[in-house]
Formats: sequence, structure tokens, C-alpha cells
Amino acid sequence: MSAQTITREEAVGPYFVGVDVGGTSIKIGIVDDLGRTLAYTSFPTEGEKDTADAIRRTTQVIHGLLATAGLERSEILGVGLGTPGPMDIKRGFILDPTNIPGWRHYPIRDRLAEAVGKPVTYANDANAAAYGEYWVGTGRNYPSLVMITLGTGVGGGIIIGDLSVEGENSHGSEIGHIAVDYGPDARMCPCGQPGHLEAYASATAVIARTTEQLQAGRASSLQAVLAQEQKLTGLQISQAAEAGDDLALEVILTTADYLARGIVILMHTIDPGAIVLGGAMNFGGSDHPVGKQFLDRVKQGVDRHAFPLLAQRIAIDFASLGGDAGYIGAAGLARAAQKPPTP
Repeated sequence: MSAQTITREEAVGPYFVGVDVGGTSIKIGIVDDLGRTLAYTSFPTEGEKDTADAIRRTTQVIHGLLATAGLERSEILGVGLGTPGPMDIKRGFILDPTNIPGWRHYPIRDRLAEAVGKPVTYANDANAAAYGEYWVGTGRNYPSLVMITLGTGVGGGIIIGDLSVEGENSHGSEIGHIAVDYGPDARMCPCGQPGHLEAYASATAVIARTTEQLQAGRASSLQAVLAQEQKLTGLQISQAAEAGDDLALEVILTTADYLARGIVILMHTIDPGAIVLGGAMNFGGSDHPVGKQFLDRVKQGVDRHAFPLLAQRIAIDFASLGGDAGYIGAAGLARAAQKPPTP
């Protein structure tokens, strides 16, 4: 679902373009100075093709969106670009994204800037989404936040003021790879290292831990689902928990416990104003019974392990922009890059 759009007459200039590249689709939006969307679309990434082809299609789409929004190219001050996978942000290179095989070692920032004739601000896609939530989403009332995205993996972004924490080697904000278990039986992360948060708090991990319990003979309504379909989905586990399945709820709440461990590490390192939980695995959000239990359990873990002052003052909630956070945040980072530096 895309953001509700506003008209040219309602908009407040200047304007910025946000480009959010994913493995399946590329989302592009034109955003005003208040973070509101004037025009938006998405189109297939076609990651097996080369990056130059994507630059060409992206440029065509931007021109079409300008016409839709009733804007001249001169009214656009900058473009924000978020991409997944390894990158060299300082040089503007996308390096080796596993889900976009045709895009390797390409100067994507500068090539896009040449094609559209505007400066391009380059960021990790998760940091761009975090900036969107910081600018106009759940974190809009806080001067700093950490966003943790829970999906197939665990990603995230850290925003302090208008600064997106990218790191010296473009590996800042790799929240999924915080170590939360140093025991000899620590679960293996897909990156090849044991004990990382992603190995415990991703949808992949939730499915794996549930499946292991079922194969060990635990009673659950999910036994029949696994026998019939040979594999589970995160949605099925969430639905089972909602229907009163003890195992499903236990796995979800244990996931919250591990997530709280990672959050406390971040709180004691960064001391942010807010923690925002995004991504597809939100168990229905805070308005849903399972989502509320999950969020409450995270907060309980934080209360138990964090400094009391920090636990009392931290805001922890679900993200509110959904799939729009990436392009809105990318546009916001382009906007921040155009601001004069603070003396």
C-alpha cells in the first residue's frame, strides 16, 4: 500500500525524489519539504539485467512522476537512493547484492546523478527506511532513533539528529548481526557467524525454531499444517498463536526476549530516544492481540536488563510508514544533504 498523495497545490517546496531498490521491485516517490508524497509508483527490479538498464528505467519513471505531480525538473533539489546488500557508500558503489545478481561493483550513485541531472544521496536501504520513520513516521517526535526491521532477516538503521550512521566501512547499523548468544549451542546466522540476533529474531528463525519443536514431538495445531505442506510460514505461526496455540505463542514471545537483548545493547551504546520495529513480521501490530503481547514482552525484557533511567524513558513501538518508509526516507536524506551545515 502506497502513501496517500497530496496535490501540487497542497505541497510545500522544495521537492525531492526517493528511490528504494529492493530485490523484487523499485519504489520511487516525489516528496515535498514536509515528507508528503505527491506521486509514487513501483516497477520490477529485474535484477538479472545490468545496472545501467535499471538506471535508464528509473530515469524514465522519475520523468513520468514529475509530469504526474505537475512539477518541473528544476523544482527537484536532489534524489535519495537506497539499495540493499554490500556497498561502498563513500564511493557510491553497489558491490555484491545477493538478491540482485546483475548489479555488481557499479558506481550507481554517480551514474544515477548523471542520468537525472541532480545530486544523489546514497544510503543503505534499511537506513533510508529508518530515516523515513525518524522524519515523518513513528519516530518523528524524537531527536534520535534505532529502527529494527524484522523480516526474512533482521536489518536496521540508526539515526542521530539528521545523521544516518553508515560507518567507516559502510557497515554501520548492521543490527541483525549484534551477538545475543555466546553459548556453545548458539544458533548459526545466515552470515556464517553464531549467535547473531538475526538467527533468533527473524521470520526465518521463528519458522526454524517452531519446526524444530514440532519435529521433536511438541503438541500443536501446527503439526497438521507441517504434515500437509512440509513447511511453515510466519503468518501461519502468528495465526496459530492468535487461535490459542501454546507452542506458537511461546516461540513468538521467546523471539521478543532475544530482541530485547539486542535492544538493550543498542540502548547502552547509543541511548536513542526511540526504538521502532518495522518489517513484515509485526504480528499484526500493536492493535492486534499477538502484536501487543509481542511488544509488551519486548518492553518487559528491556525493563529487566536496561539501566532504569533508559528503560523508563525509551519509546518502543511499531513502525507506521510500512513499505513507504524506504523511498520517503531516501528523499529525506537527500533533503538533509541540501541543508547548510550547523555552525
